[in-house]
Amino acid sequence: MNIAQRIEDYLAGPEQLRQAIEGMTAAELDAAPIPGKWSTRQVVCHIADFEPVYADRMKWVIAEDNPPLPGADHNLFAERLAYEQRDVEEELQLISVVRQNMARILNTLSTEQFERTGLHSHNGEVSVADLLDVITNHIPHHIKLIQEKRDALSS
Repeated sequence: MNIAQRIEDYLAGPEQLRQAIEGMTAAELDAAPIPGKWSTRQVVCHIADFEPVYADRMKWVIAEDNPPLPGADHNLFAERLAYEQRDVEEELQLISVVRQNMARILNTLSTEQFERTGLHSHNGEVSVADLLDVITNHIPHHIKLIQEKRDALSS
C-alpha cells in the first residue's frame, strides 16, 4: 500500500470509531458486558490517550536522529486518568484533531523520511511507517471489541 493510501486510512479512523459507537446511551457506553474487559467509554479514552503518544513518537523520529521512544502501560493510563469521568465527544474530537494535525505533517514527508527510525523501549527499532501502521490499525482493532460489547448488550 502506498503512503498516500496509508495516510487516508489513518484519517478515516476517527469517523469509523464515531460510527461504531453511534446511538449508544451513556449506560451502554459505561457497561462492561464482557467480564475482565473495558467499557466502551474506557476504550474510547484509551484510544484518545494513545493518539498523541503515537503522534509524538512519529514527530520525534521525523525530527531527531534515532530517538529513544518510551513504551507505556495502557492499564496504568486507564487506572489513573479518570476514564469514567471523561466525555466521549471530547475524546472523539481529540482523536480527530490529533490525526488531522499529524496527517498534515505526514503529507510533507518523502519516502525516505518514512523510513527514519527510533528506538522503542519495548519493540526495538521502529520507523515512521511502522508507527503509522500501528496507530492506523489501533481503531479498527478496538472497533471489533466495541462490536463484541454491543452484541453482548443486545443478547
